[in-house]
Amino acid sequence: MASYLLVSLRSASARFSSRLQTRSCILATSFISNGFSTSRVQWMSTTTSTQSDEPVTRRSANYEPPVWNYDYVQSLRNPYVGESYSKRIEKLKGDVTVMLQKAVDLDSLQQLEFVDTLQRLGVSYHFEDEIKGILSTISNNYEHKQQSLYAVALHFRLLRQHGYHIPADVFDDFRDENGNFKSSLGEDCEGILALYDAAHLLQDGENDIFYEIVNFTTGHLKEYVKHNKDEYLATLVNHSLEIPLHWRVLRLEARWFIGVYETAPDINPVLLEFAKLDFNNVQATHQEDLRSASSWWRSTGIGWEKNNFARDRIMQNLLWSVGIIFEPQYGYCRRMSIKAYQFITTIDDVYDVYGTLDELELFTDAVDRWDGTAIEKLPQYMKPIFHTFYTSVNEMGADALKERGADIHRYIWKAWSTLFNYYLMEAKWFINGYTPSFKEYMESAWFSVGGPVMTVHSYAAISKPATKENMEFFDEYYNIIRLCSTILRYADDLGTSSNEISRGDNAKSIQCYMYENGVSEEDARAHLRSLITETWMKVNKFRAENPQLSNVYMGIPINMARMALCMYQHGDGHAVQGCSKDRVLSLIISPIPCT
Repeated sequence: MASYLLVSLRSASARFSSRLQTRSCILATSFISNGFSTSRVQWMSTTTSTQSDEPVTRRSANYEPPVWNYDYVQSLRNPYVGESYSKRIEKLKGDVTVMLQKAVDLDSLQQLEFVDTLQRLGVSYHFEDEIKGILSTISNNYEHKQQSLYAVALHFRLLRQHGYHIPADVFDDFRDENGNFKSSLGEDCEGILALYDAAHLLQDGENDIFYEIVNFTTGHLKEYVKHNKDEYLATLVNHSLEIPLHWRVLRLEARWFIGVYETAPDINPVLLEFAKLDFNNVQATHQEDLRSASSWWRSTGIGWEKNNFARDRIMQNLLWSVGIIFEPQYGYCRRMSIKAYQFITTIDDVYDVYGTLDELELFTDAVDRWDGTAIEKLPQYMKPIFHTFYTSVNEMGADALKERGADIHRYIWKAWSTLFNYYLMEAKWFINGYTPSFKEYMESAWFSVGGPVMTVHSYAAISKPATKENMEFFDEYYNIIRLCSTILRYADDLGTSSNEISRGDNAKSIQCYMYENGVSEEDARAHLRSLITETWMKVNKFRAENPQLSNVYMGIPINMARMALCMYQHGDGHAVQGCSKDRVLSLIISPIPCT
């Protein structure tokens, strides 16, 4: 697939170059005529680092230095770890296991509520086999007749989430003679909220019922919040309306829900204590990942001190890795992924901000050929970047080849090569003032956002060393990676587009759609949000049609999409550190107080 993309890319690049030659306008003129101001672009006059000594005018995005400096990161420690806490966690885990064993005596609704609580508290990963047994039994014996809306909706959401088939017509019992949902349901806020959450497990092909349910439930939920009859329930409602439960980052959801669960009317103190201690224990593992990644990044010598035109974002890249695969046993995967994410960040800024076209063509050619000697042709500032990147990727491939005879290098190289060629294409768009159509933009942008490269590195590092099977999954099930990368692109553009355009970057999906369709930015943003919803439904369908696939493999691209919605929810949380500060504090820095 990656090689096919590369061939298609080069063909497309030739077409674009031909078109671009016929255009006489420069980028600034194009943006101004389309209504986009370039007044905030920053330029730096520097001496070129190529073979010539002629001055080169380079742009600067004025990125901040990293807020979380090296010494602070290395000092991070979680006080709620150690032998005494480990013993307590094991004791509580045993208690919860007994509860799950006794759950067979409960009715199906009580069983599902227990499973849902374990999931939202972030501890269900300890009990996957027990939960699978419960859900399998419920699925085989499920009968929705005469059950409440809340019960049916909870059944629907959890069974679909875990890959069990349950038809959407289970909600037909709650319709009136005209086929509409009964108005009397509006009095049942708990049921309405459960129905809203369940709707986001609907699939492509069930779009009509999805929009019907969302429109019906949203109005009732907003009205309920106005009156705030139950503070606990109103808190859950506001949370789901902000971002649907199914779209939320698992670990951030756990941190949030642990705090809310303390105010629940039916709190289970054993579960609460277990969730707090387990969260802190896992957080300590993530802090170890961070210290390791920070030390590696400092040792490369290509960080902020040397290349302040590029974002130095090890903390944010850790946040991505934890959001994508948080379980403590996948530390190697997180540490290798952080390296890949930081390479994406740095090299993206080389192509988007700093490099000249000649330099970018040299860099792209070096990666295409994967030739270490090509470093001699690169400008001085690029040499350490290429060397560190080239060495790191080769080390990962050599590890897998030595230990298991798995040749994973070609998968990783193809993904990077394709990414850099897309970067180069978009740089040419910028230089030539070319504004693509929305479709044309997305043909490259779903890949240039970095999602496939993020995914291939995660697959390569799930096990140490990587296996050939890991990488074959990347090829065989490429559609799910493309879908989730598309969500990543839409979310990225919604969060970053305004800042990037103001400094003179390429038109993004929003601007391409505005220009092509003659609509306002508000309308274009609404269109992108609707596309995110529709793409999620395609993701749900793919998941349902492939129940045999491992939750770990499927979880990586799906959690990447979730992380994108989180990172860009309030702006550019990757570049603008203040946008992600609260999430860093709650997920990585600050433990949950335990008494």
